[in-house]
Amino acid sequence: MLQNFLENETFGGLMRGCLKEIINLLFKEGVHFSILANLEKVEFNPELPKELTSKFKPITMFVLAGYTFQSGHIKEDSLIFEAGFGTENIGSIVSIPLDAILQIAVEETPILINLSIPKEESQDRSFEEKSMEALLANPENKKLFK
Repeated sequence: MLQNFLENETFGGLMRGCLKEIINLLFKEGVHFSILANLEKVEFNPELPKELTSKFKPITMFVLAGYTFQSGHIKEDSLIFEAGFGTENIGSIVSIPLDAILQIAVEETPILINLSIPKEESQDRSFEEKSMEALLANPENKKLFK
């Protein structure tokens, strides 16, 4: 029962909303914070060298303070910020989907824990993908896309 609730899309949407509101409030109030995130879903642009990323844990902490904090913002359903990594301070723009954020902490004290479990993309195809598949199932409709 608990597993089903944690996987519930409505619950996941509420958690994403809470994450977005709390992060925006932290930015507005100038409160530095850290997050724990599922590294599998984190994007780095430009990509970081493999010798650096191979040292990251599957659940990684990112600290938003200083320039990293100043560059941070929410865009759609992702937290985006610039950060430097490694001894060489290699710069990258980090993009983290809100549902990949597992915890927000201020001064090492958790203020939000995200318990929702998002459905994997392979199991949860988008409405557009399902619609296109249904459309293309009819051979007559395939002509429209040539």
